[in-house]
Amino acid sequence: MRLNKYLAQCGVCSRRDADKLIEQGKVLVNGQVAGMGQQVEETDTVQVGKKILQGKQTQKVLAFYKPVGVTCTERDPHAEKKIMDMIRYPERLTYAGRLDKDSEGLILLTNDGDLINAMMRGANRHEKEYIVKTDREITPDFLQKMAKGIYLKDLDITTRECEIEQIGKFTFRIVLTQGVNRQIRRMCEACGYRVKALKRIRIMNILLGNLKPGKWREVTGEELEQLQRDTGMLNRN
Repeated sequence: MRLNKYLAQCGVCSRRDADKLIEQGKVLVNGQVAGMGQQVEETDTVQVGKKILQGKQTQKVLAFYKPVGVTCTERDPHAEKKIMDMIRYPERLTYAGRLDKDSEGLILLTNDGDLINAMMRGANRHEKEYIVKTDREITPDFLQKMAKGIYLKDLDITTRECEIEQIGKFTFRIVLTQGVNRQIRRMCEACGYRVKALKRIRIMNILLGNLKPGKWREVTGEELEQLQRDTGMLNRN
């Protein structure tokens, strides 16, 4: 097995980031600095920094309901409530994608670096669905502008066309296929609206469902297989 794939399957990082670690000379195989493209066997001892790896992990995926006020960070000492402090799990997990502190809803966490990389790759156009409440009444003109894509001056980009539907006087449902930082809030501000509440209810085929804030569940069975299939990870080599 190629070393970068081995590192990803051990939950260290994605294959791309594994290549960076190898290039930096931070990976040892049997006590020797590893080379790019190196193959490893089950009998080899692989070390990253001071940590000796114990072999391939079983893929784990959790669906977590991030409450408002929780920051998507692992190390920020200034964050009052960090997402990793709320999930006590026996294996190291990393979240795929973020929600800002003032938003709530579905976050996926996994020990598989390759899966995170596949979900985060913008070119794959994976869907994420949100329910949004604004400070002004929703109008047909607002919906039309949002659906066609909004030019964000501060980022100098135009957002992709998206699916949007009014579901209340001040509330709409929106499906995005890209991951611009604070995208929905920026789009609404560009149209003269302010977001009062934002909840993510779906990532690809995974639904928030009946999860309560601060709670999580394991993604298993057909639901997990569909996620693997949609990200091209089901029959990876």
